[in-house]
Amino acid sequence: MTKTQSYEGFTEEERDAMKERAAELKKSSRGGAGAKKAAADDQDVLDKIAEMPEADRVIAEKLYAIVRDTAPDLAPKTWYGMPAWARDGKVVVFFKPAAKFKVRYAEVGFNEWAQLDDGEMWPTAFAVIAMNPTIEKTLTGLVEKAAG
Repeated sequence: MTKTQSYEGFTEEERDAMKERAAELKKSSRGGAGAKKAAADDQDVLDKIAEMPEADRVIAEKLYAIVRDTAPDLAPKTWYGMPAWARDGKVVVFFKPAAKFKVRYAEVGFNEWAQLDDGEMWPTAFAVIAMNPTIEKTLTGLVEKAAG
């Protein structure tokens, strides 16, 4: 590739996220005891949240509390280096910080295991730029529905 050409593949941030996912998979393949592993996974999520810039951290901390209080059966874990909550190892809800991918807004996303089905089309990701009581209430309802 010459200096005038550009590479249109994965961004540096995307490559970093894939490396984090590979490390997560390697770590999880080692197994571990139930409560001890759950506590370690929870701490991993808290550590990721603590590393975030304030704007993302405020949203992530509130989402963490919402999931903990609304859907305690969802297990915290990291997913591509992002906070996520899963059932039977399958991610139901996740938080994608804006700073991680150098984008304009953070996202709260829901994977196919979320119970958000509503007719023939429904949203699965929500842009979030700030936390306030209205957004907190909306996210609480979404998490509650997603968890089933």
